[in-house]
Amino acid sequence: MLGTLSSACTIHRPRAMAVSSSSWELPLVAVCQVTSTPDKQQNFKACADLVREAARLGACLAFLPEAFDFIARDPAETLRLSEPLGGDLLGEYAQLARECGLWLSLGGFHERGQNWEQTQKIYNCHVLLNSKGSVVTTYRKTHLCDVEIPGQGPMHESNSTMPGPSLESPVSTPAGQLGLAICYDMRFPELSLALAQAGAEILTYPSAFGSVTGPAHWEVLLRARAIETQCYVVAAAQCGRHHEQRASYGHSMVVDPWGTVVARCSEGPGLCLARIDLSYLRQLRQHLPVFQHRRPDLYGHLGHPLS
Repeated sequence: MLGTLSSACTIHRPRAMAVSSSSWELPLVAVCQVTSTPDKQQNFKACADLVREAARLGACLAFLPEAFDFIARDPAETLRLSEPLGGDLLGEYAQLARECGLWLSLGGFHERGQNWEQTQKIYNCHVLLNSKGSVVTTYRKTHLCDVEIPGQGPMHESNSTMPGPSLESPVSTPAGQLGLAICYDMRFPELSLALAQAGAEILTYPSAFGSVTGPAHWEVLLRARAIETQCYVVAAAQCGRHHEQRASYGHSMVVDPWGTVVARCSEGPGLCLARIDLSYLRQLRQHLPVFQHRRPDLYGHLGHPLS
């Protein structure tokens, strides 16, 4: 449909009701799927190759997954490899955005914040860069993944990471109003409702889902968030084995506001592409005005609008 893509990935034609004569003029987004390791420069090369391919294919915005910078073997290595936002690695990504002339959603950066010296803990920080390489906004993951899933191994994100203090208002991008979240956040519909009520047209959940929760919950949660908010949902994912202790599910995807998966990656590294049709989104919201039908008098303001 759009030239040569990785054999690991597919792109689906939109449903007939979403196609118009001007569909090829709609903004194109790229969703990058990678297998991060503890080797930061190897990871950067893999991500940069996909971003350059996305730019070649005409994308205006490329999405990278949570932990695009690295996936360490233990909390001590995580802290050792982390950097501040003004460090060398984000400088390389800023240069990449300028070189390619597109926006970058850097889905989960291991950030040494201003309180690093006192806390010796980091933030899981989603960074949005514009095509000039400037930081447009940052969101620090508010829901930390402290879980023990049989067959998947324990995950205690709070051992090295602090929860973010707030949600961030959606921001204007070439593809639409973008609301930022990270991975485990998708299990909390209040967050997605708050972003939608604040004007989001696209929600993004960069992730590193496990091999047990992935097949059970990944697609159904993403489709649910799209349907209930009537937003596009973009989810770039980690895939494959990162090291001997950890593997990720993959299956990066884009879901439209009707809940249809319009682009999907499969098992390995690669990218998939989707066009964002905001006129279709607005038409759907007009035909099915669920936000006008909410009853806060009965159940309160779940996902109260952001200030």
